[in-house]
Parts: sequence; C-alpha cells; structure tokens
Amino acid sequence: MARAKSPKSPPRSPWRRRFVRALQVLVAMTLLGVAALAIAVYVAKAQLPSLEELKSSPNGQMIRVHASDGSVIVSLGPSYGQWLPYDRIPAVMRDATVSVEDRRFRSHLGVDPIGVARSFKVRLERGRWTQGGSTITQQLARTIFLSTQKKFGRKFREAILALAIERQFTKDQILELYLNKVYYGGGAYGIDAASRRFFGHGADELTLAEAAVIAGLVKAPSNYSPTADVDAARGRAGVVIEVMKETGAITAGEAARADVEGLKLAPEPKQNSVRYFTDWALPQLDVLIDEQQAPLEVWTTLDPAMQRAADAAIRNNAPAGAQGALVSLDRDGAVRAMVGGTDYVSSIYNRATQAERQPGSAFKLFVYLAALEAGHKPEDTIVDEPVTIDGWSPRNDSRRNSGAVSLRTAFAYSLNTVAAKLGQEVGFATVADMARRFGITTAVNTHPSMVLGTSELRLIDITRAFASVANKGVAVAPYGITRVTANGETIYTHEVDRSHVLVAPYVAAQMTDLLQTAVNTGTGRAAQIGRPVAGKTGTTSSSKDGWFLGFSSGLTTGVWFGRDDARPIRGLSGGRAPAEAFAAFMRPAVAKRPIEQFETQVTLPEWQLEPDEESYYGDPGNGEADGGMMVDPDGNPIAPPDDAEEATAEDPRSGAADTAPATLDDLNQDWIDRVTGRGEPARGAPPPPQRTPPPREPQDERPTQ
Repeated sequence: MARAKSPKSPPRSPWRRRFVRALQVLVAMTLLGVAALAIAVYVAKAQLPSLEELKSSPNGQMIRVHASDGSVIVSLGPSYGQWLPYDRIPAVMRDATVSVEDRRFRSHLGVDPIGVARSFKVRLERGRWTQGGSTITQQLARTIFLSTQKKFGRKFREAILALAIERQFTKDQILELYLNKVYYGGGAYGIDAASRRFFGHGADELTLAEAAVIAGLVKAPSNYSPTADVDAARGRAGVVIEVMKETGAITAGEAARADVEGLKLAPEPKQNSVRYFTDWALPQLDVLIDEQQAPLEVWTTLDPAMQRAADAAIRNNAPAGAQGALVSLDRDGAVRAMVGGTDYVSSIYNRATQAERQPGSAFKLFVYLAALEAGHKPEDTIVDEPVTIDGWSPRNDSRRNSGAVSLRTAFAYSLNTVAAKLGQEVGFATVADMARRFGITTAVNTHPSMVLGTSELRLIDITRAFASVANKGVAVAPYGITRVTANGETIYTHEVDRSHVLVAPYVAAQMTDLLQTAVNTGTGRAAQIGRPVAGKTGTTSSSKDGWFLGFSSGLTTGVWFGRDDARPIRGLSGGRAPAEAFAAFMRPAVAKRPIEQFETQVTLPEWQLEPDEESYYGDPGNGEADGGMMVDPDGNPIAPPDDAEEATAEDPRSGAADTAPATLDDLNQDWIDRVTGRGEPARGAPPPPQRTPPPREPQDERPTQ
C-alpha cells in the first residue's frame, strides 16, 4: 500500500527572509564592531604611559619673560602645586568631584551609557548640546591626550582612550590623576595649585566649602572663578553641596554647616604696567615660533627703568578723570617702554596699541611730509588766509589770519588754514597714502578735514611714523621680542630690517627741521628737556584728546591723554599734559645717552624775536605755555585779541581804552613788547619791525556737518 504524500509546507514569506538576513548581518557587524573596539582599546592600552610618567608630564607651556637687562619681569602660563597621592586628597574633595562630575564613576567602564543617553535627550529637547555626558575618565583622557574641539572624531578617540585607561589603572589612580591634572582656571592645574591660588593654602587643608568651590570650577573655569566673579563661584559651590547631599556624600547637617558665603579668598597678586607690554608682545609668539610644549624663556626689549619712568609720567600728568598712554621706541624699533593706562589692575585695555583716537594736529606730520616731498621747503612762503574747500572752511584757533608766512612758522604755530591749503595742493589722497606709507594701519579718509586729524589711529602707529622720520626716512617697525629659547636652545632671534626707505633723507631732514621749531618756539615748548628735541602736539576739538610725539637722542616717544568715553576734558591740550609727560619721561630716559644734534640746525620762525640760548633748549616755563599761547617773563599767559579787526586798542601806559577800532598793525607793537618783556622802547630808538603775532595752538577745528 502506497504511503500517502505529506503536504508541502507553506513557502517562507520574503519579508521574513529579509528580516532574518538583516538580523544576521547586524549581529555579524556588531560582533565585528565589538572585536574592532576591543582591538582598539588593547592597542591604546599598550601605548599608554605609566602612572609615574603621567605624574611627571607637563600640563601646559610655562613662559618666563625677561627685560632687556635680563631680569624676569613676569612668569606666565600654568602653575602647578604639590602632587597629592590619593590618600592625601581630602575625602570632601574626592566626593565633591565625583558627585558633581560623574556620580556613577565607581560603576561604569570608562564610558557611561546612561550619561550619553541623557546628553542626547537634552540635545533633542533644547536643540543644542548643553551636556556632554563625559565621565571623569573621559575628561582625563581629553586633558592629557586630546584637544577640546567638539567633533565626533575626537569624542570617539576620547571614548577609546577612556576604556583603555580603565583597563590600565584602578579607579583610585584615575581619580588621583584627574584631581592633580585638570584645569581649574586662573592658570592653576590640579587641586593643590587651585587651592593655593584661590585660598592661599595647600589642597590637603581644604574644607567642604572650599572643595565645593574648586569642584564647581571644572564645568566653566572662566565663569565660576572666584577671582573673576565671587558671587558666581559661591552660587556654583552651593549647587555642588546640594548634589553631594543628594548622592549621600554628606549629611544634611554637614551641608547646612558649610559656610560658602564666609569663604575668604587669597588676595590677588599685584599687577603693574609691565603687563601692558607683555599682553602686546607675547601673542606674537604664535607667528614667531612653532614650539607649543617646552617651557620658554622670552627675552624682550623692555627697559625696566624707562618703564618705571613712563608709568610715573602718565600717572603724575593725567588730568582728572582721564586715561593716558605712552610708547617709547628706540632707533631700531625696540619698544623700551609701554603704558596702556593709568592702572592695569582696574583696566587691562591697552590704549597704546588698541585704542583708536583722532590725533588732531599731530596728523599734520603727514601733510607736511607730502608737501616737502612734492618740492616745498621750510622757508617757502604761503599765505595764511580764509579758505573754503568743497564747502569746508577751516579756521585757526586764534580766529585770525596772519598773511604771508613761511612753512616753518605755519608748522610751529600749527596753522589750520595753511595745512588745508597744502593738503589741497598735494592732494588729500596723497596725504592719506603718506600716512599709510609711514605705518598707519587704520582707515584714513580723504575728506578735506583729514588734514586736521579727523581719521582715528593708534598711538603705537603714529609713534612709529615719528620714529621713521627720526631714522632719516627709513622705516621703523616696533618690536618687543629679541630672542626666544627653549630647553637652553635659541629658537628665534629678531633681525632688524633697515632696507625699507619711506622718503628721501633730505625730506626727513626738512621734516625734522620743522619739528624742532615746534618744540623750540611753537606749540610744544613744554616738551623741552635741555637737549635737542623734535616733536609735535595734537589737540582735538572740545579737548577730547591731547597728544605729543617727539624724539631726542635716538628715542622716539608718543603720549596720549583722554577719556575712554571721549568726553571733553577741561584744559586738555597737546602742549600741556602730553608734552609735560613726554618731558618727565624723556629726561631720565635719555640721561645716560650722549646728546645728539640733528642734521639740520635750529631755525626760528619769524615770530620769534631776539633768539638766545634759552630759545633753543631753555626752560619751557619761560616760553610757550599750553595751547601755543605765549607768556610774559613772569609766566603769565598773554594772548592776542580774539578778533584783531574788531578789537579796541588799549594804551598800556594809561590803561584807557581807545574807542576807535584798532587795526592789526596797531596791536603788533604792544603785543610784542608784552611777550618779550621789553616794555617801552628807548627814546629815539627806531621802532621794531612790525610782525603779525602768532596764534594760539589750534584745537583742530572740525568741519560743521
């Protein structure tokens, strides 16, 4: 009897076959991934340094900065305290760190899946990453081996290293490494450095409140640093203590007794104006050298004695409520002194290198350089008269015009109308090009009023321009770093470039001639120091800025005074506080240098009568007072009438006023006699030649817009 055929089983569904195949592929890929991960962890573990090697490895680059005499002026970079073994680290410090940074530290394998899941959840809810989910082990891997860039590749390498570290070291060793290596802000690496930095004692003496402050810094050292924001640091410490209570690390009673508000911080180390210089010079290391790890010895151009003199000159001469800045360059561009403000502790803003302010008449340096290069000479005559250029009508500060004058006279007394005429003649674009040629890096406009200094510039840039004139027209580039060594080997040496000629030597010599005149008899007499000086004052409208820039004996110095909010300062002018600060600094700065005569002899302008030795290098108190105003022999200011055409003449012998309008010629003799102190001319003596009296220093008339 034939066996009955069994019925055929129904064919498998194609979807089921695909699912099984996909599951098989997924399992295979998972196994391959796990194997690859295991191999990667094994390789990473084999390459890890030993515990002793990690203890001795540096955390960052240390930099010691030397002055020109070799003395150390500042040490920067990370600070390290004593390495504390695990059993010497206070339990409150260990518990605070684990509670706030990684409460499952003792149970995970280096990566916390729960923390990662929570991080992704927050990312989806808030639309941005606010929690990284990194464990203490991952943070240690990042601190020692990786950067802080937030990229997936870095996070993957971080996870591999964390797993390897967990295989290589015990939990206690990992926590010891972490607490001695992590950055806590303020340049402090490790809990001992942080404790000494913020509380003035070692980490083995930390209280619960102090430990909470330090543990709270890891999340954002700059935001929660006690030295930056003590209230934020205390608030963050309160959060840490609450978390410790939640995790059972401390009792409610211990949390209540933690006196966070009563914490006493260590006093801040004193800072001085040297930091203005180092803040400017040290960032240049990024382009000068490639060394990023080895400790560096940086040798600079700063002269400590000159720096002290510069600091005193700015502090002692700054008008009330004003800030000040000073830069002094040697003939090769070496920065010998730099002051960026009256007090570095209260303001680290460097007004010598960062602030952009209108220079006023100091900008006329470029106007006259362009005119001299175009063929003018200091003796050339030009008419000081009303002028209108494209609807702009500049005025002299005296509100008068003096007729035909030499360029020397116009520069010495800073006549605005003459500067405007020269700018129009050579071209305002040419003047702007001259400024850029001499190192002005900020934008220079080409409006007619630009000749009076309406474009903003930096003190260090215009000081560089004056130094280039003093250097006979050869470009001077400011520099602060002369040499850098690492592990005893020189890795950088500065080389001075003397090949860049800006103007012909004769143009620089003629400009020096004009600058000498401005100091000897013009608006800058307060800058005299008993030896040849060439320079220029600058005062902006409403006395918002005062400048003096000049050079002597191979040293070029620029001084600025003004308010950060650009509000007017009563009585501020380039011929007063800035010129006086210049002199106060330069006297000691050049005292040990030989007296150097300029190539051009001093030639006085036509308004300086009967010149004597004091007219050249005399006591500034016997000549021009501030603002280009003349003074009598007793030091009392004497100014010509504001409007000679409408003033009434007064007989100096009787004191009676003449009711008839006086002409300019009627006033000249009386004015000259009062200025020179000669009184009445001798009987029968011929009258002195009639001269037009000099105006006061202009306050850089601005166009009315």
